[in-house]
Amino acid sequence: MIKKYGSALLIGAVALIYGGLVQAGAIDDAVRRGVLKVGTTPTYVPFEMTDKQGRIVGFEIDLLHAMSRALGVELELVAVPYTELLSGLMAKKFDLIGSGMTVTQERNLKLNFSDSFIVVGQTVLLHPRLAGKVESIEDLDDASYRIAATEGTTGEAAARRFLGNARLSSFATPEEGVQRVVIGAADAFIHDAPYNLIAIAKPENSSLLSLEQPFTYEPLAFGLKKGDYDSLNWINHFLNQVAQDGTYDRLYDKWFKDTAWMAEVD
Repeated sequence: MIKKYGSALLIGAVALIYGGLVQAGAIDDAVRRGVLKVGTTPTYVPFEMTDKQGRIVGFEIDLLHAMSRALGVELELVAVPYTELLSGLMAKKFDLIGSGMTVTQERNLKLNFSDSFIVVGQTVLLHPRLAGKVESIEDLDDASYRIAATEGTTGEAAARRFLGNARLSSFATPEEGVQRVVIGAADAFIHDAPYNLIAIAKPENSSLLSLEQPFTYEPLAFGLKKGDYDSLNWINHFLNQVAQDGTYDRLYDKWFKDTAWMAEVD
């Protein structure tokens, strides 16, 4: 009995080790396949968006292209609605999420995040009729105000948290939310600072006012399935490398300091 029990333990240990080797992570799968598949929602300017030729472009997309080159594979972007990113990852429709996703405790229970590649926060766009009336997020926390946000985003969560007394409406895209404020159907739009900064610079939105100081702290990162620590390790080393060799600064300047790209985006 002792010998048989010991043999069973040995067989089980070998099977566990072998199974661990066979069950490769997302990065290993991408290298074996020759393609890195990334789930994204191309509506988050300037991180991921669609240009006039129908291509998905942006700051995070350029980071993913650099990541793919470092891996020696092609990049395949899988466009899905933001609310379907997590389910798509679980269903193996793509290897990782690269879609301006904020690291939150709730999300971290369902997936693992890489190190943050940028920190943003929520800001507010206002209808011009609120000039002199609203100077902080606290001023909007009133039942007389109508707030617009994007469905499934941390902007929506922040609106619920900070503006519980206001009337909140959520929309599928940030463009819809901004448009509601422009036409006066909403009083304010809550979204990430980089997007709002660019949105208000567009001629059609030039009448809007802005509370530019972010009222939340939100690190953005790549999302992977829980337990895929080898892939997390590789991605974190990649992010450190591009931060040190000047790649990150070059891409940051391209998308956040220069404006030439705006002519190529609808």
